[in-house]
Amino acid sequence: MSRPSSAGGAAGGLGAGKAGGSKHGGSGGTTASAAAAAAGVSGSVAGSGTVPAAAVALPVAALPGQSAELTALFECPVCFDYVLPPILQCQAGHLVCNQCRQKLSCCPTCRGPLTPSIRNLAMEKVASNLPFPCKYVSAGCLLSLHHSEKPEHEEVCEFRPYTCPCPGASCKWQGSLEAVMPHLMHAHKSITTLQGEDIVFLATDINLPGAVDWVMMQSCFGHHFMLVLEKQEKYEGHQQFFAIVLLIGTRKQAENFAYRLELNGNRRRLTWEATPRSIHDGVAAAIMNSDCLVFDTSIAHLFADNGNLGINVTISMC
Repeated sequence: MSRPSSAGGAAGGLGAGKAGGSKHGGSGGTTASAAAAAAGVSGSVAGSGTVPAAAVALPVAALPGQSAELTALFECPVCFDYVLPPILQCQAGHLVCNQCRQKLSCCPTCRGPLTPSIRNLAMEKVASNLPFPCKYVSAGCLLSLHHSEKPEHEEVCEFRPYTCPCPGASCKWQGSLEAVMPHLMHAHKSITTLQGEDIVFLATDINLPGAVDWVMMQSCFGHHFMLVLEKQEKYEGHQQFFAIVLLIGTRKQAENFAYRLELNGNRRRLTWEATPRSIHDGVAAAIMNSDCLVFDTSIAHLFADNGNLGINVTISMC
């Protein structure tokens, strides 16, 4: 039996987390002229003069062992992530990433003013010719990408830390995939786990007011699945239910399974079949894309029994 919990509450073992990432270590400051020369870029760099045309000798790919040395020059002295285009510098030529720059009142290297904004076009040209490691390299990601592809990859990187998959807003835990189940068992003990590929997910008291979540775990085929029924009030007087199955696993692992949700009662049947989402994607993304079973209060009442709604859940391997 799955017990309800108000969104953001601790009851019912519910919670949520925010995504985070590891940071790159490195030293602050930048040697812009050296980077431009090594990358074969001629031009003007603030505080360093002009790189002679003769420096344009070899493309970056032809300089063995130079990529790591050059990318290190792009490390932000505050967060140690990379400073990527558009690249702005202080009046002395020091770089800081755009995210950190918005939070600073002076240069973290020389304490000089950050305004007016000065664009460093030479370093941008160097950056366009360098592969940058994924920010989750310390977690095992081996990809290096063009700076324009880096943010999109990191949003879906399989090595990105996992957040607590429980809906709500109270749990801020994050960690590796292997640590997700121990976290749920320790911090969310009230979540019931049922064994087998065919179970009944019973959501009690579906008439409770406001936003409510029901959560249950299902264990089969050597994996754990999280079953979530979420009630939201889209606008006053109109409530909707969203039911979904998440795999405690990667997106690639999720592709090996299919699930079916079925409401039965009073000679009626409502069925939804889909591939489970990885907990990396989360419940919110599924709801936003309507990639789940969606029904309103009137439909729920057709299948409910004394305010309790039973959903038949079947997991199968593809």
